Amino acid sequence: MQGSPFQGFEFEAYMAMKAKKINKMLDEAIPLRHPLKLNEAMRYSLLAGGKRVRPILCIASCELVGGDESLAMPIACAIEMIHTASLIHDDLPCMDNDDLRRGKPTNHKVFGESTAFLAGDAFLSFAFEHIACNTNNVSPDRLVRIFAELSSVIGSKGLVAGQFVDIESEGKAVSLKELEYIHVHKTAKLLEACVVCGVIIGGGNDNDIEKVRIYARFIGLLFQVVDDILDVTKSSVELGKTAGKDLVSNKATYPKVMGIDEAKNFAYHLMNQVVQQLACFDTAKAAPLYHLAYCIANRQN
Repeated sequence: MQGSPFQGFEFEAYMAMKAKKINKMLDEAIPLRHPLKLNEAMRYSLLAGGKRVRPILCIASCELVGGDESLAMPIACAIEMIHTASLIHDDLPCMDNDDLRRGKPTNHKVFGESTAFLAGDAFLSFAFEHIACNTNNVSPDRLVRIFAELSSVIGSKGLVAGQFVDIESEGKAVSLKELEYIHVHKTAKLLEACVVCGVIIGGGNDNDIEKVRIYARFIGLLFQVVDDILDVTKSSVELGKTAGKDLVSNKATYPKVMGIDEAKNFAYHLMNQVVQQLACFDTAKAAPLYHLAYCIANRQN
């Protein structure tokens, strides 16, 4: 970060402050109620920790265009619910069949496959209910745009498409273009929704939306490149999830397709592109988005 215009920003304090507020709202959103086991399963995965990168991206993007955190909070929490649903479903035996998530047994290992499946489904519908019931003083056209963005991300144009092609590609020779399709849809699309919804709710214009969408596309790919590199260089203890699983399942990854050195170079290129997309915004307001990207690029788990 030497020479960066974003130096001096107290990133760790910002993340801790935002995560604390988000965790409080998430805890309140899913109380322990009937049916108890279902809600226990939902809370288990939703409150399992994590850096809350996606909801913070939403809030930071709202603030980027002059909006207030309180406007973005219901959407930020809903996005974390959607993300949690995708993790629960991805971990199922019929999908990636993972035993660990954030250093803890995966949802289906604790509550059983059927409960885990239904907990994920419940999040996908409740996320929209949460936005509708908790968003005030926002024009209907902005809410419609947000609902359209989020629903598109979840379905066959987004997360589902990425997961499907990922599973279909196991054990096959995959081109760099096909690999990018998988990770744009499986990872980047939801990150795009975070920043786009944040800008929409914050009152940003179409040019702002396009800039942050491209930014999120780059950090989505960056996240996946780094994730793939960590999978072959770190242990399960260090990662908090099963390491080396992609290699065992013969899954397409950036190190496999490009080689590990080229994958690292690609990550460096993506980070440079991120900086370019943020250049047109106020430096102080863009600082959280820059540091979030930097954190993704340099994470160790």
